[in-house]
Amino acid sequence: MKIRPFSYPIEPAAIDDLYQRLDMTRWPDEIPGGRWNYGIPLDFMKDIIAYWRHEFDWEAFRRSIHAYPSYVAEIDGVDIHYIHIKGSGDNRVPLLIAHGWPSSFYEMLELIPCLTNPGPIGGRADISFDLIIPSLPGHGFSGIPLRPGFEDRQAGELLMKLMTGLGYERFGAHGYDIGASILGLMCLDHPDRFIGYHTTSPGNPSPCVDSTSPLSDEERAFLQYQQQWYREEGGYAHILGTKPQTAAYGLHDSPVALAAFILEKWHYWTSPEDNNVLQHFSKELLISNVSIYWVSETINASNRYYYEGTHTRWPGPGETSPVPHAVTLNAQRNERPPREYVERIFPNVIRWKDLNSGGHFIAAEQPASVAQQIVAFFDALR
Repeated sequence: MKIRPFSYPIEPAAIDDLYQRLDMTRWPDEIPGGRWNYGIPLDFMKDIIAYWRHEFDWEAFRRSIHAYPSYVAEIDGVDIHYIHIKGSGDNRVPLLIAHGWPSSFYEMLELIPCLTNPGPIGGRADISFDLIIPSLPGHGFSGIPLRPGFEDRQAGELLMKLMTGLGYERFGAHGYDIGASILGLMCLDHPDRFIGYHTTSPGNPSPCVDSTSPLSDEERAFLQYQQQWYREEGGYAHILGTKPQTAAYGLHDSPVALAAFILEKWHYWTSPEDNNVLQHFSKELLISNVSIYWVSETINASNRYYYEGTHTRWPGPGETSPVPHAVTLNAQRNERPPREYVERIFPNVIRWKDLNSGGHFIAAEQPASVAQQIVAFFDALR
C-alpha cells in the first residue's frame, strides 16, 4: 500500500473562479411567505452565500483540514484520504470512523480530542483510541472510482485493505448513514476483524424481512413511518437513484446550487421544527463542508452511490453478524428503529442508548455526547 502525506493547497485562481460564479448568481423567484415548506428559502441562501463570498476564512479552512496527521493511500488504484492520529496512553483501541452523506471527514473533527483523550468527557484514563477517519471513496479528498457498479460493499473492501495496510488486524468502528451501510456490510463480511461496532444510524443496512420472521407491531409502525418520510422527503433519493448524471451538471457547475442541495439536508435532517439550522451548526462548519465538495469536485461521485445501490448485495434472509453492537439514537423519528428490527442483523446488541436529541449529523452537533457513548461501549467490551 503506497502512502503519502496529504496536502491540499487552496489555489487563488480556484477561489477567484468561485467568487466569480457566486457574483454571477441568477437568483430564482419565491412564493411570498412560502418559507421552508417549498425548500430552502431565498433569504437564507442569500445570507449564507454572502458569508461564503465575503466572510469565509479560507486560510482558517486550510489550517483546519490539515490540523491532524493526514495521508493518502493508493489501494487498488483508488486514492483514499484519511486522518490517522494515535490516542494517549498504552491501552488504545483502533477505531475506524466513517462519515455520512452529504457530509465529509470534516464533520468528525470535533470527535478527535474527545476520543484521543476521553478523560475530560468522563472517560477513564486507561482507554483511548487510535483514530482512522477516511474520506469515503468518491467523497472529499479521496479518489473517484470511475467505473460502473462501484457500491457500498466495494467501498468497504477498500477500507478493510486500508486498515490491514495500517497494521490493524482487529479494530472498532463508528459510523452513520452511508458510513453505517458500509461498516454494517463489513461486519457481515468480515466479523472476525471487528472488536465492536457503534452507530447512530441503526437502520443501515436494513435487514431482509420474510414470511418466516413476521414483523412486530413496533417494526410495522416504524416501516410505515419510513414510507411516509420517503414520500415527503425522498425526492432527492429517487432522482439520484435513477438519473444522477442529469443532476450533476447544475451541482458541479453552480456553487449556489451545490450549497442549497447540501444545506437543505442539514436543515431538514436536523431542525425541521425550529426552522433554523444555524442554531445547531455554525456557518463556518456548514460552508467548510460545502467547500470540500466544491474544491474536490466530488458531488457527482458521492451521489452515484444512490444509483449503484441497485448493484449492492444487501443482507439476505437470516443473514446476521456476531460483532458486538452499540446503538445511540438521535431524535429523528425516521432514524429510530425498534431494537428487534436492528437485532435481525446484529443480534449481539450490548448497548442501547436513547439520547432523544440531535439529528442526522449529531457527531458535529453534539460531539461530546457521541464520543461519550463510543467510549462507554468500548470500555464495556474491555
